[in-house]
Amino acid sequence: MSATVHFVHCVDTEGPLYESPEVKFQRLEEYLGISGIAPTSINLELIRQGELDLGGREQDARNLLGDHNQNFMDDWSKVDEMLDRVTDPQFRNRMTDSFGGGWVFNWFCLDHVNYDYNPRRRATGFHAVFDHYRQRLLQQSDCSDALHWHFHPMSTYRDAHNCATHYFRSPEIFEILSRKVIERQWFPVAFRAGFQAERPDSNWFLEQWIPFDTSNMAVADPAEFDAHVDFRNGRSGDWRQAPADWSVYHPSHDNYQVPGHCRRLIARSLNVFNRIANLDQPEMDKAFARAAEGLPTLVGVANHDYRDMEPEIEYLRDLIAVSAKKYPDVPFMFDEAVNAFQAVAFKEGDKPAAVDLELHFRPAGGNDVAYVEIVCAAGEVFGPQPFLAIETKSRRFIHDNLDFSPSGRKWYYAFHGDTLPLEDVVRIGIAANDRYGNQCIRQLDLTGITS
Repeated sequence: MSATVHFVHCVDTEGPLYESPEVKFQRLEEYLGISGIAPTSINLELIRQGELDLGGREQDARNLLGDHNQNFMDDWSKVDEMLDRVTDPQFRNRMTDSFGGGWVFNWFCLDHVNYDYNPRRRATGFHAVFDHYRQRLLQQSDCSDALHWHFHPMSTYRDAHNCATHYFRSPEIFEILSRKVIERQWFPVAFRAGFQAERPDSNWFLEQWIPFDTSNMAVADPAEFDAHVDFRNGRSGDWRQAPADWSVYHPSHDNYQVPGHCRRLIARSLNVFNRIANLDQPEMDKAFARAAEGLPTLVGVANHDYRDMEPEIEYLRDLIAVSAKKYPDVPFMFDEAVNAFQAVAFKEGDKPAAVDLELHFRPAGGNDVAYVEIVCAAGEVFGPQPFLAIETKSRRFIHDNLDFSPSGRKWYYAFHGDTLPLEDVVRIGIAANDRYGNQCIRQLDLTGITS
């Protein structure tokens, strides 16, 4: 009996992006190693037409600098005009899935914060992109879209247009999540890595709190990456050892690319109209063939919100239509990421009890200091501990580790010289997911207690 193909559209949601004409030619050298081309409008048009001799790299350059890939929307009004078109119910339902559902977007939102140089005019500030899309979703309550999390590690020189791979070289990752918990009562369940780049530190970080990851960009022939300077030798999205068969897998502790015994699940997402790792008809057919064998299949596709998504979605619909005709007994669904992971990776009836956290304050007394106690009253927390966020009176947002109990179902945080004084704390927030994607967020206001 055939299984379902769950189609998950992952949008790296970063807001507007400006790019000067000169930068387009810089990309030729940075990405393809092509230098010495004068940055003129004539040369740009010749490249886009494939008429400039680039030593055999003409098609690669066309893919890089083609009209669609480089016509970025550089302010919110342009982004919103595009979003109004593609989220309109008439457009969503131009093609419906096997269950009558329309197109679904998964908005993986990025916070651009603490940069010193922002030549691409990115929308900066905590929650700037997140709030924009959350407000749009509030106005579209009849859709199945969802907000998820996207992260760019801070670049060496704090340039907003660059993305490093080290998650812990600066504290932004902890402040971003702490602010999400306390200021927006939100915490991610699904994640996409910036530039699809993961490393051991991000592998272990995600293992503590986030059960679902859609960053796998494996292709049938990994040599495809060697043609691009920024991907060669695993510089950016290194998934050369990862499954390319549309399977969802638990990664290894020491190598996120290979199946192992970690908690979280990783799914594969390919690009559309990109210069690398594109979803094409053979790949779509592969997914339907897998489902025809009775294997529930998650097909992720990734793009950005600063490009026009309408032609990209129409292209994807064409691919789906062809595969659906080849495999008429295979149903397909336009799906939200968490729902898709649940459907693909868990057996029917395997849904656990939802995680439920209790947060209690214990004042100082006897021979002990003041502390908070966190109790897992129901369900099972994903990872070793809930995520702890603290807001201080000086409006710092701090993440810290918890103290563990032998039971594994209680954690503590004490206020003393090794942490911070109770009188400096405004609010405490905790968040936890379980392995299935259930979530619990709790908050405790300490202003009345500490004043």
